[in-house]
Amino acid sequence: MKHLKMNKTVEVYKEPADIAKQQEQHYHLLSQLQSLVKDLSSSCQQRLSYDTLSNLALALIDGTVFEIVQGLLEIQHLTEKNLYNQRLKLHSEHRALKQELLKKHKEALQSCKTHNMAVLRAAQQRELEALEQRVKDEQRMMDEKIVLELDQKVIDQQNTLEKAGVPGFYITTNPQELTLQMNLLELILKMQQKVCESGSC
Repeated sequence: MKHLKMNKTVEVYKEPADIAKQQEQHYHLLSQLQSLVKDLSSSCQQRLSYDTLSNLALALIDGTVFEIVQGLLEIQHLTEKNLYNQRLKLHSEHRALKQELLKKHKEALQSCKTHNMAVLRAAQQRELEALEQRVKDEQRMMDEKIVLELDQKVIDQQNTLEKAGVPGFYITTNPQELTLQMNLLELILKMQQKVCESGSC
């Protein structure tokens, strides 16, 4: 007796209706993207080819990219707020230190004998200059830390969007590529707004 051989390879079959719906969504998103691109500078328009926009439209169909971008923006806003608060805290600590030093100097001058006044003023001037240098150094270090943290956030965003299959995203520090990526992000956010306005959000 012959045994029938079963075909074990199961293909994922999409209904023609599903394919037609996806193509319709793709076409709709692509035409909206093409319309939005017209608002960008001519140099950016030239860099956003039909293929890039078509691939972006495909990536946007299921809405996952919108959620990813939203999550990344929330993280970025929290990071910026946190860094701003750190800088503000440092600034107020510096102001308090300077006020305290000036108060101490004023009290010392009031109880100082006239013949020691010049020596005391010179010492106080040196002390004030040393504090101002310390403030300057600490502020510079804080600003460098802020720049590094924000740069790291950009890398994280590029990496996440590249892994999500969003065209045009990969880790780079090239200013032209960064401008293009910012324009792509702007397009995604505008598309999300349009999707929400149409009630599909």
